[in-house]
Amino acid sequence: MNAKLKKKFRAIGHHLNPALTIGGNGLADSVLAELNRALDDHELIKVKVGQNSSVASVEIIEPLEEALHCALVQKVGGVVMLYRPAE
Repeated sequence: MNAKLKKKFRAIGHHLNPALTIGGNGLADSVLAELNRALDDHELIKVKVGQNSSVASVEIIEPLEEALHCALVQKVGGVVMLYRPAE
């Protein structure tokens, strides 16, 4: 993903609310399944990593990208924006 496309997605995603909040259980199978469904439905989503989460938002990016085959658009604080093109 190039810088121009990331800029476009950041502008689109600015007004989005988080589709899911990752809590104390971290990346459980149910969380990954819900994120996968949300990416299938919307392509561009925000994910909030709660303060009581067992993992930090920095540590969660790479496992999310690998498990969901998506790309990181932006990370601000505890909010991560992900993109995966529709099939």
